Amino acid sequence: MEDFFVIKALEDGVNVIGLTRGSVTRFHHSEKLDENEVMIAQFTEHTSAVKVRGKALIQTSHGEVSNE
Repeated sequence: MEDFFVIKALEDGVNVIGLTRGSVTRFHHSEKLDENEVMIAQFTEHTSAVKVRGKALIQTSHGEVSNE
């Protein structure tokens, strides 16, 4: 089972962008969150990275980070 991570928007308009695996990294999915919205996600065979734009709290099994 893959680990899950949580992204909580601390302002309106936080962008969460999934990036693909492989020799060329590409955007493959994006979501826009408003303040206090929470997204629960996980890495998959297609998603190797996630980019978060805007103020958000990100919680993983490795800890918590805020990108203020």
